[in-house]
Amino acid sequence: MGLDIHNPVFFISGGIIVLFVFFAATFQAPLSDFFGWLRPTVTDTFDWFLATAANIFVLFCIILIFSPFGSIRLGGKDAVPDFSYTGWFAMLFAAGMGIGLMFYGVSEPVSHFSASFAADAGTAESWAPLGGAAGDAEAARRLGMAATIFHWGLHPWAIYAIVGLALAFFAYNRGLPLTIRSAFFPLLGERVWGWPGHIIDVLAVFATLFGLATSLGIGAEQANAGLNHLFGLPVSETSKIMLIIGITGIALFSVVAGLDAGVKRLSEINMALAALLLLFVILIGPTLAIVTGFFEYLAAYVANLPALSNPFGRTDQHFFDGWTAFYWAWWISWSPFVGMFIARVSRGRTVREFLICVLLIPSLVCILWMTAFGSAALDQIIEQGTNAVAEATLELQLFVMLEAMPLAAFTSFLGIVLVIVFFVTSSDSGSLVIDTITAGGKVDAPVPQRVFWAVFEGLVAVVLLLAGGLSALQAAAITTGIPFAVVLLGMCAALWKGLSSERARLQTT
Repeated sequence: MGLDIHNPVFFISGGIIVLFVFFAATFQAPLSDFFGWLRPTVTDTFDWFLATAANIFVLFCIILIFSPFGSIRLGGKDAVPDFSYTGWFAMLFAAGMGIGLMFYGVSEPVSHFSASFAADAGTAESWAPLGGAAGDAEAARRLGMAATIFHWGLHPWAIYAIVGLALAFFAYNRGLPLTIRSAFFPLLGERVWGWPGHIIDVLAVFATLFGLATSLGIGAEQANAGLNHLFGLPVSETSKIMLIIGITGIALFSVVAGLDAGVKRLSEINMALAALLLLFVILIGPTLAIVTGFFEYLAAYVANLPALSNPFGRTDQHFFDGWTAFYWAWWISWSPFVGMFIARVSRGRTVREFLICVLLIPSLVCILWMTAFGSAALDQIIEQGTNAVAEATLELQLFVMLEAMPLAAFTSFLGIVLVIVFFVTSSDSGSLVIDTITAGGKVDAPVPQRVFWAVFEGLVAVVLLLAGGLSALQAAAITTGIPFAVVLLGMCAALWKGLSSERARLQTT
């Protein structure tokens, strides 16, 4: 059949996912009830673990930046980067945060502000972060933006950086296959090629696929809402399913084209369009509030970071479980996909350069994005006195915010295009990564295998939407993210051991 696969990982993960799609499509009602129970149960039980693990990942990255390991070059001392900074950042952003930035850029700041400003802020029923600021609009604005930045700043990028650095180091400096199990060679030795390694890679496939399905489902929700807002396309399960099928079909062309011709080109187009929309909001929106807010909210984030990242004794349980625990599990489930993708395009960077670029620079860009879109929406609510954005559904809030500005039809259409292209780049990048894992680390596996994974990413997103909508998508991401958090903690230990031996080797040569 022209296939080139690593049999245990491909057939175990592929077989289980095929069965999941079949049963989810057959038993939609009971599965909907199950996912409705699963998400709050899992987050209530493991919120402390996810928060602790995420804090460890941030601290580990900071330690590596300032350690002697920072001068180690990925690929050896004579390696040179395969991509320019422009191409590297374009692929990193399109794969790492795309659909989420579009969906939550307006809805999350508005949600946190509304909960913090509400009269019940600080009660057990409230969703406000850190007890909120009932009745104080300015304090609620600062707290809401600090909480938003917390979810899109250092912590997610630290998670991605650890996976990307570990995979790049063991692939380019040790000559091991570009797959998750390779990072555990210092801990497992030759057993990494047996069943312990198979289990690690299968977990990575599940985490990646369900994390991607969550993003694809969210993208379909927002694209459907935008198309309804502009063109009257009905908001329905049928419309969302057709969008997923259609966009997955587009992604197949990029998958077949490969990394340079497909993913890289789409990522650069996406970055240009995203920059255009961001610049429009900054210049046409409340420019002064956005510029000053960037520094004000960054300071608020730093000031509130210890409390927001505290895993124990929280009084804001709804916020902690419903937002933070979900985000950390979602980012962890995305980490095999984003980390491996970053690793594939990061040969030639030093450890320090890699971590600074992957950890700090993208965090600042995410802060700018959230500040721009969040400030524009909050300005409409607080200064202009209109609640249209706050009263809209989450997936529609971006378009309602843009509607209050000039050129609303154009910018809303641009927003829809961005969601769709982010959808495509996530799907094709994820297909390439899953195919690499299931092919035993081969980066040029046959096209039919990539097509298989692209198709099943779309199918999983479809059946999860049918089985409970956004709650089912989030439950799937959380459930697969928790066991993979354990894998990432082990990866930190293996990476430290590998970098230590590399530095010792370099000192003796």
